[in-house]
Amino acid sequence: MEFGFDATTERYRERLLAFMDECVYPAEHAFHEQAAASGWSPPPLLEDLKAEARSRGLWNLFLPSSEKAGERGAGLTNLQYAPLAEIMGRSPAIAPPATNCAAPDTGNMEVLAAFGSEWQRKEYLEPLLAGEIRSAFAMTEPEVASSDATNIATSIRRDGGEYVINGRKWYITGAMNPNCKIFIVMGKTDPEAPKHRQQSMVLVPRDTPGLTVRRGMTVFGYDDADHGGHAEVVFEDVRVPVDNLIGEEGGGFAIAQARLGPGRIHHCMRLIGMAERAVELMCRRALSREAFGKPLARQGVIQDWIAESRVRIEQLRLLVLKTAWLMDTVGNKGAHTEIQAIKIAGPATVEWILDKAIQAHGAGGLSQDFPLAALWAGARSLRFADGPDEVHKRSLAYRELKKHMG
Repeated sequence: MEFGFDATTERYRERLLAFMDECVYPAEHAFHEQAAASGWSPPPLLEDLKAEARSRGLWNLFLPSSEKAGERGAGLTNLQYAPLAEIMGRSPAIAPPATNCAAPDTGNMEVLAAFGSEWQRKEYLEPLLAGEIRSAFAMTEPEVASSDATNIATSIRRDGGEYVINGRKWYITGAMNPNCKIFIVMGKTDPEAPKHRQQSMVLVPRDTPGLTVRRGMTVFGYDDADHGGHAEVVFEDVRVPVDNLIGEEGGGFAIAQARLGPGRIHHCMRLIGMAERAVELMCRRALSREAFGKPLARQGVIQDWIAESRVRIEQLRLLVLKTAWLMDTVGNKGAHTEIQAIKIAGPATVEWILDKAIQAHGAGGLSQDFPLAALWAGARSLRFADGPDEVHKRSLAYRELKKHMG
């Protein structure tokens, strides 16, 4: 693989860096003030940022152009998108939604582009691509170990020309946002089928009778309202037409795996930007504060944290870029080992760096005056999102062991 950015990537990087400097960073304080006052609705200034991003050609950067998605995507490869996602990760609450590159919409758009029917793409993919609505992906459940997706217990039962859905989900990201108009719901259509053919996915509009968004779920005390929160959602005899099925019955597990591959790498790309922001803040703090007669920057332990952080970022970035390159050249299946490796290494690495940056800031690192505490909570939660560390390690270890089995 080539380590230099190609001309297309450089053009987008220049535009995105300018957008961050001129629009995103200056808006951070007002954005979070508005978020605190606007409940679950997106801060009003987000619409201005979205309009500005579109005018600069910074829109749907995550999505390659395709026959089904039209020319709404930027047409970038994973390798081209990686450094852009890293830049957006420096302000993860603002930059991704401002450019229409925020989860869970990105994964949902990819699902609809790859597996949705013509009417599903017209009804839901097009307004998602235009940034007119938001969406949610309802998979995780409180009553089963959702780390094993085959445990999903929500029932999707066919009744004539309709599916009837019953179950309870939680930590459904974005569901508290009133602009969230559609849910992709995963449940069991045939409990007697082979383990990986029991699940299906259906589209459920938010206003469908029987669908109740019960409450917002906090993450380490944060409500994450600025990007739609995380909700507990109950489905009680929810009925939707059979045409709302995505793909085929029994295809839900395969669709979930296809969705999670790009999502995992997008998270890891943004994590690097979070880590870079943390190191920048740590260095500034170390140069501006004095303890025991000399600047923090001259304390050996602080120097060790800074040096170790730089080494870990460079290692992680190379692994992420290699993974992106493999996804582009041999496909997601061929990059399976590397996708799992970055999902294991990414959150844990960045969590460590953020911890040191918080420590260097003293009590301020725990406060709302710096972004570090919220970034740490986000990095720590990613050790669960898209599969917990232990599941990825289990699978990765088996793949290694398999090479040596007789």
